[in-house]
Parts: sequence; structure tokens; C-alpha cells
Amino acid sequence: MAGKKLLKNDQNRQQQLSQFQTVCHVVELSFPVELSVLCPHRYSLEDEPSNLDEMPLMMSEEGFENDESDYQTLPRARVNQRQRGLGWFLLGGWKVLCGSCCDCLAHTCRRKKELKARTVWLGCPEKCEEKYPRNAIKNQKYNIFTFVPGVLYQQFKFFLNLYFLVVACSQFVPSLKIGYLYTYWAPLGFVLAVTMVREAVDEVRRYQRDKEMNSQLYSKLTVRGKIQVKSSDIQVGDLIIVEKCKTFNGHTNLFFSVCAFFPGACFIRTDQLDGETDWKLKVAVSCTQRLPALGDLFSISAYVYAQKPQLDIHSFEGNFTREDTDPQIHESLSIENTLWASTVVASGTVIGVVIYTGKETRSVLNTSYAKNKVGLLDLELNRLTKALFLAQVVLSIVMVALQGFVGPWFRNLFRFVVLFSYIIPISLRVNLDMGKSAYGWMIMKDENIPGTVVRTSTIPEELGRLVYLLTDKTGTLTQNEMIFKRLHLGTVSYGTDTMDEIQSHIVQSYAQPSSQPSNGSSSGATPSRKSQAAAPKVRKSVSSRIHEAVKAIALCHNVTPVYESRAGVNGETESAEADQDFSDDNRTYQASSPDEVALVRWTESVGLTLVNRDLTSLQLKTPSGQILTFYILQIFPFTSESKRMGIIVREESTGDITFYMKGADVAMASIVQYNDWLEEECGNMAREGLRTLVVAKKSLSEEQYQDFENRYNQAKLSIHDRALKVAAVVESLEREMELLCLTGVEDQLQADVRPTLELLRNAGIKIWMLTGDKLETATCIAKSSHLVSRNQDIHVFRPVSNRGEAHLELNAFRRKHDCALVISGDSLEVCLRYYEHEFVELACQCPAVVCCRCSPTQKAQIVRLLQQHTANRTCAIGDGGNDVSMIQAADCGIGIEGKEGKQASLAADFSITQFKHIGRLLMVHGRNSYKRSAALGQFVMHRGMIISTMQAVFSSIFYFASVPLYQGFLMVGYATIYTMFPVFSLVLDQDVKPEMALLYPELYKDLTKGRSLSFKTFLIWVLVSVYQGGILMYGALVLFESEFVHVVAISFTALILTELLMVALTIRTWHWLMVVAEFFSLGCYVASLAFLNEYFDLSFITTRAFLWKVCAITLVSCLPLYIIKYLKRKFSPPSYSKLSS
Repeated sequence: MAGKKLLKNDQNRQQQLSQFQTVCHVVELSFPVELSVLCPHRYSLEDEPSNLDEMPLMMSEEGFENDESDYQTLPRARVNQRQRGLGWFLLGGWKVLCGSCCDCLAHTCRRKKELKARTVWLGCPEKCEEKYPRNAIKNQKYNIFTFVPGVLYQQFKFFLNLYFLVVACSQFVPSLKIGYLYTYWAPLGFVLAVTMVREAVDEVRRYQRDKEMNSQLYSKLTVRGKIQVKSSDIQVGDLIIVEKCKTFNGHTNLFFSVCAFFPGACFIRTDQLDGETDWKLKVAVSCTQRLPALGDLFSISAYVYAQKPQLDIHSFEGNFTREDTDPQIHESLSIENTLWASTVVASGTVIGVVIYTGKETRSVLNTSYAKNKVGLLDLELNRLTKALFLAQVVLSIVMVALQGFVGPWFRNLFRFVVLFSYIIPISLRVNLDMGKSAYGWMIMKDENIPGTVVRTSTIPEELGRLVYLLTDKTGTLTQNEMIFKRLHLGTVSYGTDTMDEIQSHIVQSYAQPSSQPSNGSSSGATPSRKSQAAAPKVRKSVSSRIHEAVKAIALCHNVTPVYESRAGVNGETESAEADQDFSDDNRTYQASSPDEVALVRWTESVGLTLVNRDLTSLQLKTPSGQILTFYILQIFPFTSESKRMGIIVREESTGDITFYMKGADVAMASIVQYNDWLEEECGNMAREGLRTLVVAKKSLSEEQYQDFENRYNQAKLSIHDRALKVAAVVESLEREMELLCLTGVEDQLQADVRPTLELLRNAGIKIWMLTGDKLETATCIAKSSHLVSRNQDIHVFRPVSNRGEAHLELNAFRRKHDCALVISGDSLEVCLRYYEHEFVELACQCPAVVCCRCSPTQKAQIVRLLQQHTANRTCAIGDGGNDVSMIQAADCGIGIEGKEGKQASLAADFSITQFKHIGRLLMVHGRNSYKRSAALGQFVMHRGMIISTMQAVFSSIFYFASVPLYQGFLMVGYATIYTMFPVFSLVLDQDVKPEMALLYPELYKDLTKGRSLSFKTFLIWVLVSVYQGGILMYGALVLFESEFVHVVAISFTALILTELLMVALTIRTWHWLMVVAEFFSLGCYVASLAFLNEYFDLSFITTRAFLWKVCAITLVSCLPLYIIKYLKRKFSPPSYSKLSS
């Protein structure tokens, strides 16, 4: 029967889904995990008429200025005009098609079950009709079966490694064998072994971290009492107890509530979810809050109907039903009754029923996969190796053709391919990987950026190629610490150095016996009073104006004073009424906005202290210790639409009813009485980087308030257009309000944020600020941090909800030039739905972009849009769990260890402790890493091309025979001990000193153009290799005497000397280790000559003839290059050489 009744009830509440329940809250369980994201298609919702489909933004002035029928005649988007023919297929279209097929196949194989709404019975997980995911973290990339195949796939999906594998395997065929097997398999095996060990270590560390998080113990409420369960064993329907400061697996969830101040409420922190460090008030389900004891939760028959898991972290719909009463108790649930994963109980004790677990929690749904990042330099080198392979094949075909295609020419062709395989040296991968590790070590050892950690050693060069920097605001650019700076009364302004005057006025005001202390008058008593409407207007003194302003600031807010309880909470609510300990040392303030706390702390500093607050009243303490009680009649909370908040209070001692309101100047300017100073002073404070609030009041008579209350309650009961009717009633009060003051609060910026942002701008990096904060706050921080320079205009993108509005606003924005853009997340979503290409094109032209009210998913989406539409490298930096998706989506992710925890830091590629460190990280280490790797990669390829050229010359002279010039240990030694150390010492090279790179950030701009490694520089190295290889081989053949072994001795020795001299030619700044490497390698070669009887004639190499022939060939191969380098540096020096000189 109960099941049938439940099924019937389910059909009546498809739109009332519930999240959590119980004694206080509904709970969502899990942790921010790098799991699959169950994201619906971004544009699944259509809110526009069909006749606007496929109509792009018209970007021409003339067309837009026509009538509205333009919408029907707009041309189709450029992206839809692209012709997909054979050319497109050959130039990369095949990759797109293959990728699409693979993605489709993977999606089919990994198809997830459809997410549905659910009914959750209190404390009865066994009643769940469906199986829900485990509440466990799993960040491993592989398991025991997929580790080896997965690692091998990641290695051989690159052409370079696959090429080496094919060449090495060919040596098992006798007819194709050129040399010893170890000359091919030893380097390849070394590379694979190093890679597998590194991946195995990382995988073990991930497993240990996951195991630690999944093994954390939590208190579960059962019929038999409390028991301890692992977080991974928590199920949907469990009743979980979470105490103060307790987090759930990397900050996951919270539940019921026993609080020392608000009965049936608690405070939580959501910094790891949305980036806001302010405390948020959560309210318990009133039905369960009235139960005598916790055990009674199991004596009632109740359930929660919860909506299906969704991405939106700011909304929830559901209901709570108790069936064992007559009539049944129904209570709607909203976001105020829920505690999401990745939140922390800040105050009180919470008991909640688990509604979502594991992959279905908000935090996981908003977290993207951690992709395997590949640096742009690696992709460029991969393209160059393909070009070398093509040249290798062409050269082999030429050799066979010159033979006349006689005999088994196909076998000879493959032998030539293997013979010239050194044109793509396998040591390229080894040297680059070792270089990356060296760069990471240098970054972590830099004393100027202490605490920096390199977590991904594969992309340090990306730090030198960045064009877009996407940054969080709270905790990244700012400290999220508000300080009250300015109070303006119209005729007089008070700053931090004159606050003592305000304090003296407050003391003087309350020293006068103007009002009697409250002795506990009944809240229902309403003393008679004269209406102030008829009172004559007189000019108030400065003292009275200050008194009224401070009093308004102390009353108009949502701040709650919190007193730490000295006794433990046993499950019963404590009353914190008149006898509460009001000790200043024991009191802290909590609110949903740090601005509010800063204002209340300031009123405390000048003598008017908020000492107590509950749902119906608040109490202020005067400088003399008198307690003033005010009853809260109505509260109108702040919303992003209204941009203001208000409160109606009744003073207990006098019965006066006053309506206080504060808000942004744009919202309050039309509400307050006429004045001639508000707009000007708001502009002055904004230019100082202060966040302004306008404070006003209005006195109400008893009749006025009763009339308002009746209309307000009637509007709240409306079924249709409830929000509009309620707003209209409130606005009837918001007329001709008395302007009291203007406040200015400063959000403390992180150390050296302004010079760091200026440094990055001068380096050609465009900075976008993505924040979940309000538009006004984001705009203010953009100004104060100089993200937007003083001489730049700001275009605030108006809220748009449909295609037509987006079209009009984008055309209005197009007319602006050199102005920063500020846009909200909702408007951004609408623009991207219909005008993605046009919006990104316009936004990329802005010097700075600020996106406010962004969800974690939107942040990652913006990163991907920039990558797709600009093909430039992006960097994301943040410090909270809500920044993880953005950090993982960016080409280079940087996390800051801060107040919001280490989640962003652990998920990032690089971890720093302060935002200012990013300047040195990019300008110095990023620059050096890129230029060093570019030089190292090209030099290693030069080392392979020069020996391949010598092989080609040798084969050509000796009747195009596919016989190796050098065999066995000579080839292994050439790539290792003879040249490895000098070549690898290029990782210590630098073109300018770190101080110079920071002083002239314009040098960074050249790096983004990729000139250090391009087809032009590659072609130069090819010409150098061909010249030197030809000189070395031809010279040895001309100068050799009687035996062929002399050719090998002369050419190989000259080759080693040439390589050592070329390293010296490439180096721009010498390091003592470079000198050691040069002489050590030369010493190793000379010493090894005594043991290479198989290859060299020892009697010949000790003669003077050998020495002068080697010296002559080496001089001819290197001297012209030295002369060319000198002339170029003399007449066309690079920019860095001008500074270094």
C-alpha cells in the first residue's frame, strides 16, 4: 500500500524534487573527483522561435541599421560555408573524421544510465529502487590490466616513437638487418622503461591518495546508535552526522543541524565548490527539527523526493513528506535545506540524509576529465620528424633509382630506409624528456619563488608560449579580506585616519539620556508614537547624521555574531538569549558576503556593536554597555537583479518602525531623495578601487507598515507572477528615501598583483578574469587590480535571455573600440548558444575580459572556446575546487595554495604559493624552458642529419651500396658518451639574465610567434648538416691513404670534434658545467680509442698525418659557420643580444 501511495504521489510532484532531508538538511555525498562528467549538450534547451535558427550575428553596420526584418535576411554563418572537399580531407579532415568515429564508439561503449529523480527514505538505504554509484574517489588512469597497453598507446600514438618501433622490429628480419640489435632496441627500451616507471609511480601515488580519502571515517546514525563507516561505504538514504569543521572526502557534504546561535540552522563554507569563502546559512527541515531526540528519526515514516542530479549548484527543488501523521506533512525543500559535496560545516552539528553520492554529486558533475596534456613544442617536433621521415624515404628512393632498380630493389629500399634511420635520432625523445625534468627541478629550486611545485613534467615549455591567461578572482587576485576605508555624508568625508572623530560622535550621542534601556518589553507591545511624516524638516547636525548613518549600517545586513560554545553539543539545541556571553574575544561575525562583515566590524570599532541575532530580532551594544533590541519585521535579501537589500525593524524601546536599505549606486540613485553629490563621489571611490554602497532609510508609521504588510503577504500567496507582484509591493516603499551615507570598502589584493598584471600585459598576454562573484564586485576588482587600465572604457554586457537580445547587444558591443568587456555567465551562455564564433571574435579583440557569475563548467568551456577559435596557448590559474575544471582544460594549469585548500593546487600542472610568482615563472622559467628545448631538439636532429648525410655520400661513392659507414659501438657511443653531455648541457643555456627578462617583458612576445623552432630554423639546420656532413665525408675520402679503415678514423674523429665545436657555437651564456661536459666527452673519446681496435688502426691515429687531416677537415666544416654567426650578430643582432650587451 505504501508503495502504491508513493508511486501516485511521485506523479504529482515531477517538478518538486528534493535533495536532502532530515533533522536539518538534505545531503549530497561525494568528493571532487576526476571522473566522467555527465554533462547534457550545451545547447539542449531551445527558448527561441524556429525562424531564428541558423541565423548568425550580422557584423556589418549598414545591415544592422535596417529594420527588424534583417533577422529574416541574415546570411548563414561562415562556419557553415566551409567546403569539405578532398583538400580538406588530405589537410587534416581525416583526423577529424577518425576522431569523431572513435569518440562515437567510446560514447557507445561507455554509455551511462539516464539520471532520474529519486525517492529517498529516511535512514533506509535498502528501500532505494535503483542502484546508485558508490561514494568513492577514483583518480587512477589505469588498472592492473590496462596499465601496460595504456602506457604503450600513449607512447606509440606519436609518430616519432612508432617510427623507432618499426625500425627496431625490422632488425629481426635477416635480410634487413644492418647492425647489432642492441643499437636499436637499447635506446627504445630505455625510453619505454623510464616512461613506465614514471607512470607507475604517479599511478601508485594517485591510488594512495584515493585510498586515504575513501578510508576516512564518518558517523552514521542507525537504529542501534552511532557507528563509524568509511566514506566509500556511505549510501543514498544513510543518516550521516557531521560536526563543525568536518569535511566529507575532500570537502563533500553536510547534514542536519544543532547550532549554538540559530536553532535549526547551521553555517557552511562553499569555497571548494563555488570559490566563495563566505559562510552560508542553511536551515533544517522544520518537521524533523521538532523531534525530541535523534533516535526518533527512525520512528517516523518519511521520505525525500529529490530532483535528478544536475550541474546547477545554485538551485534545488524537492519536497519532504511524513506519512505517519494525519494529515500527511508536506514541506518543500530548496537550496537553503541542502548541503552539497565539497562544502564544509563551519558552525554547528549537522545530520542529513544522503541524496546523491559519487559521480552524481554537483561537484563531480562540474569536474572534467584530466586530459593528457601535450606541449606545443612536442607537436611541432612531431611535425618536423614527419618531414624528416619523408626526406628519408625520398633519399632512399633516389639511391635505389640510381642503382637502376636492379635485383631485389624493394629490399634494398627498405635497407636504405633503415640505414638512414639516424636522420631521426631516438635520443631526441630521451634528451627532451630529461630536459623537461631538469627544467622542473630548476623551477622548484628557485629561491625567488619558494614553494613552487612542478606536478606535470611534460609541458614546462608551455609556460613560454602563453597568449591567454584566465584567472580566478577570489583568493587568486584578492585576499578576500575587506577593510572599511571611507564614509561620506555628502558634506564631509571620513577616512581611516579620521575614524576617531566618528567614534567620539557615537559616544556623545549615546551618552545623552535620549532613550531608556530596554528591560525586556514584550515584543507584541507597540508603544504609541507620533508620525514623523508631519515633522518639520530641520538641518541636522553632523553628530546626528553620523549617528543615524552608523546605526543604519549596524542594522541593515545579514550578519550573525557567532560565539564559540565551551561545552559540547549533545544533540539538544542551546538557547543563546539574554544571558549569552557577549565577550568580544569570543565573538566572530559570519555572513554571506565579506562586505557585510567589514561594515559590521567597522561599526563595532566606532562603538556600536552587534552582539546577538536570531530569526526575529537583533541586539546592539552602545559604547556605554546599553543593549538596544530591534525586532526584525521584514528582510529583503540582496539579489543580482535588484542590487540592493533592505530590512524593516521596530525599535523595542520606542516602537519606531524604520525601513533601512543599502545597495549599489546604480540601483539606489533613483530611490533616494534628490542630491548633487552621490554620483560624483561614487565615481571617485570607484577610481580608488573601493566597493561602494549607498545607505538610506525611511520612517514608517504603524498604519503605513500594516498596509504594506497586508499587500506583501497577499503578493507572496499569489500563484501567478509571484516574484513580480512581490517586487512591485516592495518598490512601493522604495520612494523618496532619505540618503544617509556612502560607504567605501576595499578588497585587499594579493601582494604585488598590480605590477604582476602589468608585467603580463606588457609581455603580450591577454588576461581574462572568470569568477563566480557578483558583477559589481568583479568590475571593482578589475579596476583596483589594474586589470583594466585607467584610460580604458568598460562595456558591461547587458543581461540577455534570447537570440534577439543577444543580437542587439553584440552589435552594440561591436561599435566599441579598445574597451574591456564585463559579461555575466547567463548572458555568456545565450551568446555562445547562437553566436559563438562572433562573440569569441569580438571578445578576443578586447584588452581584458571579465566573466562574472561563472559556474565551474562555464570556466572550462571558455578555456576550450579560446583553444578552438584562436589556436593559441591558454593558461588557467585558480586556488579553489571550482577552478579545477578550468585548470585541467587549459594547456597549462597553475594552482595556488591558499585559504580555499589544496584541491586546485593538486590538480594543476604547476603549484605556486602567491599570484606574483607567476611573473617569474613565465618570464624566466617559461622563456628559458622553451628556448632551451627548441635549441636542444634542433641540435639533436642536426646530430642525426649530419651522420645520415655522411652515410649518403659514402653510399653514393661506393656504388650505392646499402652498407653502414659506422657500426656497433661507434653508433652507440656517438649518440651517448661522445656527444650526449655537451648536447644536454644546452639545458643550462640562457640568452638573457633573469633580471633582464623581468625588466623587459616585451621579450616574451617573440616566443609566442614560435620563431625559436620553425620550418625556417629547421631548414637552416638541415643546410648546416648537409654542408658539414658532405665536408667531413668527402674530406676524409680525399685525404685517406691506403686503407678504408683510415676513412672511418678520420671522418669519425672529425665528426666528434665538429659536434663539440657546434655545441660551443650554439651556447649563448657559458656555465661551468658546460665546459666540464665538453672536456669530459673529448676525454672519453680519446681514452676509448685504445679499445676500439675493431674500428680504428691504432698505429695510424697516433701519427701527425692523422692529426692534421682531422684538424683540417674540422676547420673547414666549422670555421665558415663561426664567421657567419659573427657577421649576423654584428649587423643584425637579435633583441636579447642588444640587452645583454
